Amino acid sequence: MKKRIVIMTVGKTHSGKTTFAKALEVHLPNSVVIDQDNHAEFLNTHYKSLLPKTATNNLKYGLTQMIVDYAVNETDCHLILCNSNRGIGGRVRFLEYYKSLGFTTIVLNFDIPEEVLLERVKNSERSTSILRTALNFEEVLMRQNGEEVTDPSEEEADYLYVIKNTEDAQTVISEIVRLA
Repeated sequence: MKKRIVIMTVGKTHSGKTTFAKALEVHLPNSVVIDQDNHAEFLNTHYKSLLPKTATNNLKYGLTQMIVDYAVNETDCHLILCNSNRGIGGRVRFLEYYKSLGFTTIVLNFDIPEEVLLERVKNSERSTSILRTALNFEEVLMRQNGEEVTDPSEEEADYLYVIKNTEDAQTVISEIVRLA
């Protein structure tokens, strides 16, 4: 059996995580993108009355976990986890889980300059339907800038890549495809 890979994206809003994940999925055969923004949009559209007003969105996390469990246990797909994953505790816990299942783990840290992120959120045409406690993506970015976050380290995963621009993304896609 071919070794499976799990790729975890880490980064602020509008850093390119989803764009990268979709591009990687096209180039990496037998892979699936699991994007929590899709789950948030689905829940906000169809089950808004079930969502907590301020507390942790356990429904979103539960839906994501169910999809991940299915992909892990019922398919042989490589997984591309497209979330912010900025907290070290959860990130390390998930990576250890995948390692215990025999996955090769890859972390992609999107370290995009602040001025680029600000420009992207100001010009964003992304739907705000994924947002629950913020009015817009500028507010999300400002909140993220106020958070204490530990950047991913090489000890967390089998491979760590830092993406600072579009050119880095293309190189990393080629590297991951080669690894697979």
